[in-house]
Amino acid sequence: MRRGSDVFSTSRGTVSERGRNRSWLLSSIITFNVLILGIALVSGSVFNNVKINAINLQIFLIVLIILTTAWMLYYTIYTSREDHAVLYKDSHAGPVWLRGGLVLFGLCSLIMDVFKIANYVGYLHCDSAVKIAFPVVQAVFILVQTYFLWLHAKDCVQLQRNITRCGLMLTLSTNLMLWMAAVTEESIHQTVVPPEDDNSTHSYDIRAPGGSSSCNCSHSACAVLEKAYYYLYPFNIEYSLFASAMAYVMWKNVGRLVDEHNHHSLHFRLKDMLVGPAVGLVMLVAGLGTFVIYKVDVEKGDPGKRDTVLMIHYVMNTVAVTLMSVSTVAGCAIYRLDQRDHVSGKNPTRSLDVGLLIGASFGQFTICYFTIVAVVATGAEGHLNALNLAVSLLTVIQLCLQNIFIIEGLHREPFHEDMHQASVFTNPYVLQAQAHRDIHNLPGTFMETKTSPALTVHSMHVAPSAPSSSPLPQRHRLTWKRRALKEICAFLLLCNILLWIMPAFGARPQFDNPIGAEFYEFTMWAAVVNIGLPFGIFYRMHSVASLFEVFLTS
Repeated sequence: MRRGSDVFSTSRGTVSERGRNRSWLLSSIITFNVLILGIALVSGSVFNNVKINAINLQIFLIVLIILTTAWMLYYTIYTSREDHAVLYKDSHAGPVWLRGGLVLFGLCSLIMDVFKIANYVGYLHCDSAVKIAFPVVQAVFILVQTYFLWLHAKDCVQLQRNITRCGLMLTLSTNLMLWMAAVTEESIHQTVVPPEDDNSTHSYDIRAPGGSSSCNCSHSACAVLEKAYYYLYPFNIEYSLFASAMAYVMWKNVGRLVDEHNHHSLHFRLKDMLVGPAVGLVMLVAGLGTFVIYKVDVEKGDPGKRDTVLMIHYVMNTVAVTLMSVSTVAGCAIYRLDQRDHVSGKNPTRSLDVGLLIGASFGQFTICYFTIVAVVATGAEGHLNALNLAVSLLTVIQLCLQNIFIIEGLHREPFHEDMHQASVFTNPYVLQAQAHRDIHNLPGTFMETKTSPALTVHSMHVAPSAPSSSPLPQRHRLTWKRRALKEICAFLLLCNILLWIMPAFGARPQFDNPIGAEFYEFTMWAAVVNIGLPFGIFYRMHSVASLFEVFLTS
């Protein structure tokens, strides 16, 4: 009878596994089709202004947004009515700081959509109404999705798994398409085209399809609004990526049975920390100051001032990545002395963090190596090119070291003051002799008590000050390591914020320094920079999130 029951359980498990694989395959097919079609439309709207334009792309995005919003509303209503729809929560998914970042970026995205609506109203008399409808629909989508992810980011859904997986992949695809469209529009806005290469580069005007400039704004605020919403694009880009990552983790958690016995509550504290945050803030303020000078002088178009501010920019980046490299080497050395265990078991959030960290760094690696080849091949003449080469080489080193440091930190168990007690006194029978000697060192009543495994464990926990076997010395030895790791994480976090701000808000030394465009020709160099830089920008923000998590667990 038992054998028949085992066969039945195995058969049912096999059927369930096949059903899960089918739903994963179906939802993945939906994603691939949506993304490939979207890539074709984005490419067509950039390089072919006659047959495919921004209006066609926006119509496609509106359809995706409406479908995704409808599914999120359905999911929210269904799970609220079904008691057994969500039986488990993944405590590692959607931490409060990640959802807080999503809300912050979503708020900035809403402001951007308001500015877009106000701007496009001025062109309504001579342009398509789709350009007003798109930011309106996107604003509603941001509100619904932020609410949806705030409530359900930790869900491990047990009912309607196929529909849920397909809906989450649709959500992921929609966010990636919005990210792709925003990155393309922002990159073209930031790309500086040399006058001699005008004929080899296609223009892209978001206000008039086909590149026509005959449509004029009907109110005087258009120029200010357009400049304002371009400064909010980095927040909108990060919002789409945060939402994509959270949707992917939800997709991985569909049907998952989560065991929470190893979960630790983490708290943010800055107690006894000074050097890391202080030096990081100094770097952040100094970097922002040089960035403002860089932007102002580059926009003036004076070649002499341009070279000067480029040198200042390179020096600032050289100092930043050098200090960051030294810090990560120190952090990796501390990891070698750290006795915390490595985490075990499957964790979709951690796997995604590591994958995104390595994948996004390829963008920065690509730009750095292309720059190194161009500078070395041309002889690295002059201080400007020497600094450009130094920054690129040091950035490659810093990326490698930081990836190692973050990945190692993400795979360590959180530090707790009682972790050594739990690991030392796990077998009371083996330690009974040692416990007997410790009990004889205690006063009065404990001397007369007969030892037992239960009493041994209890006595070791209620009397942590016992002299010979107390784990307190190990805990004190970890104190300086814990503090040093937190100092390093705080410093690296602030420096990564600086290295995110500068390119995200318009620093383009790749175009202001002509060596790349001259060596590779402008068309190829623009493609390398505009494809690699968005991933490099995302890498810095993702590093901030990962470093914050390492900070909490240290």
